[in-house]
Amino acid sequence: MLKSASFASFVLTTGTIGAVALGAVSLAATSPSADIVDDGPGLSGFSSEQRLEEFAEKMASLQQSRYRGAEFEDGSVMAMTVSAPAEASDASARSEGESITNTQEAGVDEGGIVKNAGDFLVVLRRGRLFTVRTGDGALDPVDTIDAFPPKKKNPGDTWYDEMLIRGNQVIVIGYSYGAFGTELNRFDISDSGELTYRDTHYMRSGDYYSSSNYASRLIGDELILYTPVYANWADLDASLPAMRSFEEDEAEVLVAPEDFLVAQPYRSGRFPLQMLHTVTRCDLTTAELECSATAIAGTSSRAFYVSREAVYTWTGTAQTGWDEDAVKTPGQLYRIPLDGARPGAVQVAGAPVDQFSFAEDASDGVLRILLRGVGNGEGMWASEFSAGTVSMATVPFYAFDRGNTSLVRDNYRKLPEPEGWRFHNRFVGDYLLYAAGGYGTEAKSATVYAVPLDGREVQEIAMPHGVTRFDRMGRDGVVVGPSKGGSLGFSSLSLERNASIEDTYMLAAASEGETRSQAFFFKPDRDSADGRSGTLGLPVSRQLNRNGAEFLGSGSAIAFLRRDNRSLTRVGELAARTENASDDNCKASCVDWYGNARPIFMSDRIFALMGYEIVEGSMAGGRITEERRVSFAP
Repeated sequence: MLKSASFASFVLTTGTIGAVALGAVSLAATSPSADIVDDGPGLSGFSSEQRLEEFAEKMASLQQSRYRGAEFEDGSVMAMTVSAPAEASDASARSEGESITNTQEAGVDEGGIVKNAGDFLVVLRRGRLFTVRTGDGALDPVDTIDAFPPKKKNPGDTWYDEMLIRGNQVIVIGYSYGAFGTELNRFDISDSGELTYRDTHYMRSGDYYSSSNYASRLIGDELILYTPVYANWADLDASLPAMRSFEEDEAEVLVAPEDFLVAQPYRSGRFPLQMLHTVTRCDLTTAELECSATAIAGTSSRAFYVSREAVYTWTGTAQTGWDEDAVKTPGQLYRIPLDGARPGAVQVAGAPVDQFSFAEDASDGVLRILLRGVGNGEGMWASEFSAGTVSMATVPFYAFDRGNTSLVRDNYRKLPEPEGWRFHNRFVGDYLLYAAGGYGTEAKSATVYAVPLDGREVQEIAMPHGVTRFDRMGRDGVVVGPSKGGSLGFSSLSLERNASIEDTYMLAAASEGETRSQAFFFKPDRDSADGRSGTLGLPVSRQLNRNGAEFLGSGSAIAFLRRDNRSLTRVGELAARTENASDDNCKASCVDWYGNARPIFMSDRIFALMGYEIVEGSMAGGRITEERRVSFAP
C-alpha cells in the first residue's frame, strides 16, 4: 500500500524542515539562449532534439555527481520503467446532467467518485463502476463493471481514483504501480445505463496522488491531466511523457522539443531538476484518443491549478528532505494558456499550499496566489504541512515570460502569520480566507484571516471552533471545524464590505467524515441566487478519535443543514447501515483514498452516497427524512 507508506514518510520528514524567509529576490534578466527561438515574449521550448539532448547532458552530469552512491541496500539504484493510443467508437451526444460535483472553478469539472450522467448516477468505488437509475423518480441499480481492462492480469497493482463523464464516455483515471504509469480507462454508458469497456491507455508518470488535489480536469470536450515523471537525464527518451495502448508495448512520445519548457535560469544546468511536470490534453471527440503534452522541468515540489483560461503549475524549492542544495533552486510559476497562446513563467518566492492557494481573475488579467515561507506544494501528503511567513502575490498575465525575472516586492502583500502547520485557505468572492492549526489541537478556537482583494486592511475573525474546511455558500463563505466537547462547528461568513460571522451551528458528537473538497456541497434555493438560503450536506462520523481516518473516508452519515437568510439550522441526517466491504470480493483499489461518501442534490431530490448505499431523503417541515435506500454492492 504505497500511498500509506508515503504518508508515513511525510510524518517522518516534517521535523527536519527549516524556515525560509519570504520575499522577492530580483534577478537580472538574461538574453535568450541560443537553443531557443527568440520570436516574442513567453517561453519557447528547444529548437531541436539536438539542443534538448545537450541540455539533458548537462543535467545528467549534475544528477550523477549529486546522487552518486545513492543506492538501496541490495545495491540497486532508483529507476523508473515506462508504461502508458487505442481504438475508440464514436461518442454520442448524451444530454449533460446537472453538476453534482463541488468544483473549485465553475465550468471546470474535476475527477471524482460519483457523477451524473443524465438519468443515471455513476459511482466509482473499490475498482468497479456502478450505474444507478434516477430518471423518472427511480432509484434502481442497473449495471456494474470492473474499472480496468477485462484482460488485465494483475488489477490489484493499480489504484483507480478519479472518474469523469463526457457524452456517453466514462473516463476512469488511476495509477498503476505495475506499469509505473497513469492508467486511463474509457467505458461507454448506454441510454439504458449499461456499461461497456472501450479502451485503456498508459501514460508514463510517477504517482500523481495528492491528499488535497485531483489530477484530472474536464473543460468541454478536453480532458486535462497532471502527471509527474522522474527525470532520468542520462536516458531522456525513457523519461519523456509518452503514452501507449493496453495492447501495445511501444509508447508514443507526447511532447516535442518545442513543448519541453525550461525556465531561463534553469537552462544553465546549475540547478537540480528531478521531475518533469507534465500537462496532457486529450480530445475526447475523436475516434482514436488524441493527446499532446507539455513537459516542465522542475524540482519535486509542485502545485497544480486549472482555470477556464489556463493551466498553472508551480515548481519550487524542495524544502522538506535531505537535499539542502535544492533550497537554492528558484521557484517558478508557469502559465499554459488553453487558447494556444505561448506559455510563460515567472519566479516566485515561497510555496503555495494546494490548488486553493490560486485564483485567476481574467477580467483584471491577474493570478492571485497565497504563499507560505516553508512548503513543498501538494504532492502526496506535502500539503498537510507548511510553515513560516504568509504572503499573497498578485501576478499580472504579462509577467509570465521566460522565467528569468522575479516578481518585485510590490507584487507581494505580506499577511499575518498564523500559529499552526496544517494550513487551510480559499478564495471566496472578494476575499481570501485562511487559518492554521495542528493535528490534535484543531478543536481549539481559531482565528480566520479575511483578506479583502481590493487592498483594504486584513480582518481577523475569532471563531468559536477550529478550522478544517473553507467553502462557498453563494456569495458568502462557510467555515467548518471541530470544537471542544466533540462538536463539529459550521459558521457562515458574510463577505460584504466587512467580513463577519452571521451564524454558527454546533453539531454535537460529530467530526468530519472526509477531508476531500468534493465531500461538501451547498445548493442554493431557486429564488436565492446570492446563496443566502439553501441546503448544505457534509459526511460526518460519530467516531471522535479516528487518528486520520477522515483521509480515507469514514463518514457514517451525511449531515444536512438549512441556511435561511444566513441563519443555520440542522434538518437531520441520512445515515449508513453497517456494511462489510470485505465481502465485495475487491480486486483492485481496495482503500477509499478519495473517500466514499457524498451529498448529492439533483433538481429537487436529495441523496446521500455512503459506501455501497444511496439513500434518498425528502425535506418537509424543516426536517429531512429517509424515503428509501438502495444497495448496489457487488
